[in-house]
Amino acid sequence: MRRLSVDPRHPEPAVLTALAALVKAGGVVAIPTDTLYGLAADPFNGTAVQRLFQIKRRDPERAIPLIAANAAQVRLTLGDLPRHAQRLAARFWPGPLTLVVAAPSTLAEGVADARGTVGVRVPGHPAVCAFAAACGVPLTATSANISGYPPTADPEEVVRQLGAELDGLLDAGLTTGGLPSTIVDVTTPLPTLIRAGAVAWERIQACLHE
Repeated sequence: MRRLSVDPRHPEPAVLTALAALVKAGGVVAIPTDTLYGLAADPFNGTAVQRLFQIKRRDPERAIPLIAANAAQVRLTLGDLPRHAQRLAARFWPGPLTLVVAAPSTLAEGVADARGTVGVRVPGHPAVCAFAAACGVPLTATSANISGYPPTADPEEVVRQLGAELDGLLDAGLTTGGLPSTIVDVTTPLPTLIRAGAVAWERIQACLHE
């Protein structure tokens, strides 16, 4: 495993480029987010996604959330957001709001759920947004732990659990932890709350009614 340290607010381009090369080659890299550590792979690469499931010992019937560099990357790779979703993205990205959108057919099997949707967000973590930009695609962001174990904010715990199976680790030190992202389905005429989290549902409703 290639472990490289990075300044969470001012990431060194050479570090991002080196680890992005692993993702582009079909590897799996542990990354920080604005909550916990996650596992990044190319969601359009079927071999990489299957390896991700093997590393986590995860049920392949469970969908995988994605993170992106910015809203433009979401639009270019996943498709245009509905108008109400654009409003939410403009207000709450970067940040802990996951939008459930229609999944393109180009996503690897196992990334989208049975309805053909996938959750995506732009995290409030400059280093991981820059990393997604360096990779050129949104990245998987399922938690960096074996299924059934608690997720972690500590890169040392990532190494202890998964180090022998990972290709790389983007080490930005301890992440902030805290509440998970709020998940909102925007594929329906009226956005629907799927999971309460860091962004209060009342704030989301207020944004939609402005």
